Amino acid sequence: MSLKIIVLAKQVPDTRNVGKDAMKEDGTVNRAALPAIFNPEDLNALEQALRLKEKHPGSTVTILTMGPGRAAEIIREGLFRGADDGYLLTDRAFAGADTLATSYALSMAIRKIGDFDVIIGGRQAIDGDTAQVGPQVAEKLGLTQVTYAEEILEIKDGRITVKRSITGGVEIVEGRLPIVITVNGSAASCRPRNARLIQKYKRALGAQEKAELTKEGRTLPYAERYGKYPYLNIKEWSVADVNGDVKQCGLSGSPTKVKAIQNIVFQAKESKTITSSDKDVEELIVELLSSHAIG
Repeated sequence: MSLKIIVLAKQVPDTRNVGKDAMKEDGTVNRAALPAIFNPEDLNALEQALRLKEKHPGSTVTILTMGPGRAAEIIREGLFRGADDGYLLTDRAFAGADTLATSYALSMAIRKIGDFDVIIGGRQAIDGDTAQVGPQVAEKLGLTQVTYAEEILEIKDGRITVKRSITGGVEIVEGRLPIVITVNGSAASCRPRNARLIQKYKRALGAQEKAELTKEGRTLPYAERYGKYPYLNIKEWSVADVNGDVKQCGLSGSPTKVKAIQNIVFQAKESKTITSSDKDVEELIVELLSSHAIG
């Protein structure tokens, strides 16, 4: 059976480079101050989606993301790896969204897409670490969900079999389609970009990116291609396009507020050098046990 697969992906700030300018006064992330990357666990989710596409001929993979115009880069990255198309939710009204507002916007976009069998995303985003958006999307759409997935084993007769990680081991679960799945970082890494697909989609742009390139009367490079090759036009949706309620989007729809952020640097106060002798190793183990660092 062929499948309609939607991958929920997010462009996130690279939290390895968090500095004093990482937050704005209103408690939202200052994304302009940080490099933007594809959320790591969403790449794991994309790999699972692409494997399903390979196992089920005729299947399609659609990337769905929310963010400013530059977040179209996430869709291009998905296309470079084997996705078929994508949608960018972009509107000032979406800005500052917490997990509740984000899941609302995504669920409304999924309703607009309409035809789907599997919705798959990363367990959590590194700029929040909440692991809430996937389950909230499932709740809003009234769908079954499987969390902490490590591998999608099989889809047959309208049912899906998934291996998921649990404390102390793994378990195999089944669910009925359509379904929402969130994927762990311990799942298979995403495949690299495909050279042929890079050549095909490297000029794919969203409307905001085109507007930026044509500021001050400049001519859009390769303008003739966007009419000739529709797949180069990344689709953008606003709140109105997905029939959303502005009051449930962005800051106005976000009950979660960040009060403060601190940049904590851990520093060692003392050090101890040990040898590989049995005596030194034994003394270290005793010290770790007594301080409850282990055991």
